Formats: sequence, C-alpha cells, structure tokens
Amino acid sequence: MFSFNSYAIIYKKGYQETDLVVSSVTTKMKGTAMTNYTARPLWDVADYVVPPEETNAVFVTTNAVITSNQVQGVCGEDADLAPCKTDQDCPKDVYVRAGNGLRNGSCNQETGSCFIYAWCPVENDTLSDKPLLGGAPRNFTLLIKNTIEFQKFGFTKRNILDRTDKNFLHNCTYQGDNDMGKFCPIFELSQIVEDAGADWEDLALNGGVMGIFIAWDCDLDKSYSSCVPEYKFRRMDKADSKLAKGYSFRYPIYFHEGDVQHRQLFKAYGIRFEVIVSGQAGKFSIVPVLLQVGSGIALLGIATVICDLMVMYVVKKRQYYKDNKYQLIQDEEALFPLDLPNDEDNAAANADERGALTSSKSRLYAE
Repeated sequence: MFSFNSYAIIYKKGYQETDLVVSSVTTKMKGTAMTNYTARPLWDVADYVVPPEETNAVFVTTNAVITSNQVQGVCGEDADLAPCKTDQDCPKDVYVRAGNGLRNGSCNQETGSCFIYAWCPVENDTLSDKPLLGGAPRNFTLLIKNTIEFQKFGFTKRNILDRTDKNFLHNCTYQGDNDMGKFCPIFELSQIVEDAGADWEDLALNGGVMGIFIAWDCDLDKSYSSCVPEYKFRRMDKADSKLAKGYSFRYPIYFHEGDVQHRQLFKAYGIRFEVIVSGQAGKFSIVPVLLQVGSGIALLGIATVICDLMVMYVVKKRQYYKDNKYQLIQDEEALFPLDLPNDEDNAAANADERGALTSSKSRLYAE
C-alpha cells in the first residue's frame, strides 16, 4: 500500500494542484502563385485565403472550378438533374433538387432537360486533373501565434519564445527534429502534410482538413523556460472516402457591366487547417498531498476487509481459517440458568431485604 501511495504522489505528481489551459490563436499566411486562369493569373493571400479570418483555423485554396460572367436569366438545366419529355415534367417555380435554379415550366426538347430560372450559364463543376494553383502552395507558410494562460496560477506564455528575435522569425521554419526549429511557429504547408503522413497531391486536388495540435503540459514547479509547446499533425477527414470526398465550398464575386449585374462563381477546393490547443499545468499544493495520504489510509482499512474475505471464502484452507478466526466461549450459568423463585417468593425476599437495610441504617445512626 505504501508503494501505491508513493506511485500516486511521486510518479503521478499527486502533490500538485492542476489547471487546464485557456488559449487564443491567430494565423497569418504568406505565399504567391501563378495560375492558368487568364482573368486572374496571379493569386496572393487575399485571393486564396477564404474567408480572410476564421476562429482557430485557416482555409487555403489549392484548386477551383470557376464559372465566369453569370447573369440571372433562363437557361437549360443539366439533363441528369431535371430530365423531361414534355412541359408537364417541368412544374413552374419548383426547385431542382441538387440543381441550380427553379423550373420555369418549359421543357427543352433538344437536350431533354427543363429550362430553369438561375444564374446562367449554370456551373459545370468537373475537376481538372491538376490543381489550379499547381505546386506553389507546397511552399506557402503559415504563422501560428498562440497565447496560453493557466488562470489559477497566473501563468501566461506564447509559442514565440522570449529568446527569439525578429531575424529568427524571418528566416526560421518549423522542424520537429531540430532543437531550435521545433520552437519556430512558422510552418510550411507541405511539412505539415508530410508529418501527418498524408498525400499532398490528393489534398491539393480534392481538398481536406488537417489538424494542428498544440499541447502545453507544464510543470510549474520547474523554471518558466521549461514550459514549451509540442506540435502534432493529423489529417482529420477520411482520406479514402468514396462519396463526398475532400473539402469544398462556393463563393461569388459580383460586378456590373452597365446596368446588368454579373458574377464569377468559385467552387473552391483546398485545405482547412484547424489549430487545436490543449494542456494542463501542475504546481505543488499541500491540499492534494493530504488528500492522497488520507486516501491511502482509507485504502489500508479496505485492504484488511478484502484480505479477510479472500481468506474466508476463496482460498483452499478457508475452513481452517474460519475455525480458528473465532473463539467460542461457553458459560455454564449462561447455558444452564438457575431456577428463579415464583412471585410470592420474590415478594418475601424483597421484604426481607428492606428489613435488613432498615436494621443496618439504625445501627449506623446508633454508633
């Protein structure tokens, strides 16, 4: 039992009071890419980071399907989504499930599909074999600024270490196997994917979700500098999904030509990086020590009972233990009580006792 208590107090640090981490995260992307999209060949951070700001996350566009110069009007729907033979197959103002607009009541006999009221031309979301941004996003960098606090102990720290300077941040890149590189908060996207064991080509083409895990497990009985973050990376979505694979969403860019509103529709594929922070800090306190010692004493009492039950009901020689555990004491008077007198005899005996008591008192006063 002493060994168990020692394990709980010393090895598991049962002498410490603990607190969970409270954290804030901000991110900043850097990088530029050339594309074969003639309307916008150069893409920088403002183009491929959509939306510009998220909570504990950043999305980087690596591929896209772009539908240009859409205007609101009437056009034909995809024949697989709204097939028809007559106008009766196209009820007016009924939404095309998984389609692009509302049926307008007419059937396009040439294509065998309903006419719809929508943004025209409708989107053709067939992906090309190569990502729109090519291989450039491999070298994009992500700066993660993480501030943590253990409120119970008034302890605050950042993942940008105090001993680093501006030149270090301008030139460093995270490297998990390097003493200084593992403290750099700037990550190449390809390095994150590689450390997670994921396939960059698949992610760049179809999109996906990557997790960046920052762990702050600190012993505050040690020095301030010993509390440092540890990074781990993992792909969060299912890479081998056969249906609805990857990660994508749509967003428009609106513009006017004369009085007519136009838009460009982007179906963006890319990698969503989610930053997940966890951590716990411990510091010496007498309260948990007393609780551990008290628990050990209580366990000693329970151990005695458990051992007693094991010997009496489990071991082979339990009958011998039962026979010798209890000593049977026999009292002959208890076993064979004397016959008590009847009520009349009791009354006479009580009278004789009172008389004897009175005589004793008289002699005592006479003396």
